[in-house]
Amino acid sequence: MKPIYMLITDWCPHCKRALGWMEELVQENPKYLDLQVEIIDEESEPEKAKKFDYYYVPTYYVGDTKVHEGVPTKEIVKNVFEKAAEE
Repeated sequence: MKPIYMLITDWCPHCKRALGWMEELVQENPKYLDLQVEIIDEESEPEKAKKFDYYYVPTYYVGDTKVHEGVPTKEIVKNVFEKAAEE
């Protein structure tokens, strides 16, 4: 399993929607409970956020690879989880 890094801002409506889908996906599929997800708020943790190359939030990295940037869908979030779950 690879860690997931999610870059967000507190005021972003797309980030809030993505976080809700993340909770739904964990409830729908318990295997996602084992995923390591680090949520990085670019405003409260700017030093951590600067380590990533992105422009829009939310942005998802799986390990060192950017998997999605910008407006997500539930299917996109599921894809992030699946990539992280791959061995």
